[in-house]
Amino acid sequence: MDDDLSVRLRTSLLQGLPAEALLTDPEVTASYATDMASFCAAGTPAVVALPRTVEQVQHVLRTATALRVPVVPQGARTGLSGAANASDGCILLSLVKMDRILEINTVDRTAVVEPGVVNAVLSRAAAERGLSYPPDPSSWEQCTIGGNIGTASGGLCCVKYGVTAEYVLGLDVVLADGRLLRTGRRTAKGVAGYDLTRLFVGSEGSLGVVVQAVLALRPAPPRQLALAAEFPSAAAACAAVCAVMEAGLTPSLLELMDRTTVRAVNALGRMGLPDSTEALLLAAFDTPHAPQDLAAVGDLCTAAGATAVVPAEDEAESELLLKARRMSLTALDALRPATMIDDVCVPRSRLAQMLDGTAAIARTYDLLIGVCAHAGDGNTHPVVCFDPADEDETRRARESFDAIMELGLSLGGTITGEHGVGVLKKEWLARELGPVGMEMQRAVKHAFDPLGLLNPGKLF
Repeated sequence: MDDDLSVRLRTSLLQGLPAEALLTDPEVTASYATDMASFCAAGTPAVVALPRTVEQVQHVLRTATALRVPVVPQGARTGLSGAANASDGCILLSLVKMDRILEINTVDRTAVVEPGVVNAVLSRAAAERGLSYPPDPSSWEQCTIGGNIGTASGGLCCVKYGVTAEYVLGLDVVLADGRLLRTGRRTAKGVAGYDLTRLFVGSEGSLGVVVQAVLALRPAPPRQLALAAEFPSAAAACAAVCAVMEAGLTPSLLELMDRTTVRAVNALGRMGLPDSTEALLLAAFDTPHAPQDLAAVGDLCTAAGATAVVPAEDEAESELLLKARRMSLTALDALRPATMIDDVCVPRSRLAQMLDGTAAIARTYDLLIGVCAHAGDGNTHPVVCFDPADEDETRRARESFDAIMELGLSLGGTITGEHGVGVLKKEWLARELGPVGMEMQRAVKHAFDPLGLLNPGKLF
């Protein structure tokens, strides 16, 4: 960005923003330039804007349109696809200061929130009213609702409760030209017109900037009880997953860790799991009859070849069992200087092929690749562990990532179940959607953002 445009941009922004809401120091703005993804390029932002009101967001977008400056919306930057990475000369529009819970309605079972509300804060506020907000990404203590909406986040509870998209009833969105669009509803039902609300969920800030959301809440469930089952192979664990789902059981959590992940967790947390464990399956139920449900799962695991089945007696024991899953990414991080977390979702019936195929890719590229999975919905997270200081290993890590993507598509899966496309998977989005699909996607983008100012370089 040339000096004249830079001066005009800052002057114009300060006409509608307080001085403290505009960051211009290059060292400070650089700290906002990326999310948590590896292998994703980021540009140099011109400024960072931190609005607190809808009107301030509108001013930022109007200024950007007038001066033809790109805008990259951001939440807490816990994403793993580069979707929040800066473009050269852009306005980084951080929504973290818009962090108010405006309403929790126990009759309608809804919450109205600003985009900067942290997921865990909303969950706890709902719990105080006897309600729950089920979506629970692994970063729920840091990630924001706006970011969750932008990337269509998932979490551990998806097998029973579904993903973020299923809880977004309505949105207030500032469009690229600064106009305010209200989509959706507050009612339990509503089918008026095209479903623009779902269109914005997962759009990664490329169609508009979410400034308010109406979210569905549910009655708070009973505390969950968990079970851990050890298996001699990933295939046996996946067979148990299929048996649980085919039996019509509805676990609140059904998670799987492969051999590499189990050993990493053992090394970090001294969990005491035997070295012979090739896969660990964790199941939990939050039903009134959880012990009986766990017993049924235990029987199915045993029939599938489990070498040990350990049901929890109470909530405290359940938390100990689930601790292993929660620490899996941290444990894999400790194996090598860097990790790249993948996100491939396949049909549950192909889960064993996905895990066995990933293990074969790890051998082919001579890398440590651990897999933890939301097994109940087929969403796998292969984690490639590598040393970025080693040029050859870094190359192999990148190539293994592509091989995992190709494997997922070949099994009838999708390149992302919950992390989004961002920069990391642009090439693979085109492969998954095909030319006609991409044409329609670009047409939608052009309808909402004809100048191409919103999060350029992402998705397409």
